[in-house]
Amino acid sequence: MRVTTSAAARTGRANEDFTGAVPTAAVLIDGAGIPGTASVCRHGVAWYANRLGGSLLGLLSLVRDRSLAELLAEAIEQVTDDHRDTCDVAAPISPSAAVAVLRLSDGLVEYLVLGDAVLVLDRADDAPLVVSDPREVIVGRPYASALEAVAEGSDEYRRILRDLRANRNRPGGFWVAKDDPRAADEAITGSWPLSELTGAVLLSNGAGRIVDRFGLADWPGVMALLASSGPAEIIRRVRRAEARHAVAADDATIAHCTDLGGA
Repeated sequence: MRVTTSAAARTGRANEDFTGAVPTAAVLIDGAGIPGTASVCRHGVAWYANRLGGSLLGLLSLVRDRSLAELLAEAIEQVTDDHRDTCDVAAPISPSAAVAVLRLSDGLVEYLVLGDAVLVLDRADDAPLVVSDPREVIVGRPYASALEAVAEGSDEYRRILRDLRANRNRPGGFWVAKDDPRAADEAITGSWPLSELTGAVLLSNGAGRIVDRFGLADWPGVMALLASSGPAEIIRRVRRAEARHAVAADDATIAHCTDLGGA
């Protein structure tokens, strides 16, 4: 069973997250763009996230003998081919995305995380296993105070964001799905015995704020809240905290997977 909740940052704004599932896999895509993206890609971030997620789900359904990183690389190549003739796919501000994938295979739960999405495995006899890719957070720390000191959307704000994004998909920087399929080789991957898990959850960065930005719960608390109240309650608490702290809302998406052995 998979219970999904996704909420756009604002009413009337396209949701740039994507999530979907097939019987043996789940995918979450957290699309990213900065002001000016529309000038180099006529499709936009939501299109990129949905197209990448759809391509990856299709490959997960049909191809069982290749690694998650290989499938992600092929999905990135497919989406890049879909718009390389109409858009400047290599531009630093063209659409990109964080990715989280879970697949059931031969008694194992395989996982992949690229970028700032989060995947949590709910272990029956131990604390949750949190799978994340910290590189964007580490690289972004020196830029955070500079961004907070200027008006959001200003020319200076855009310049700082461009400088931050210049660290994307390069050694010593951070890695996301964009136009280069080789980024998939940098993903965090692994597996865990299915028999030792009671469930799993995939979260976009906007939903993961409940822990890493606002500190409203730890990960065991998140799993308990999901079990008792479902994904919508997580997002409700995040939205309340965003309003209380005057933090710009972000798209928030949660895919909660339970009864994994019944797939």
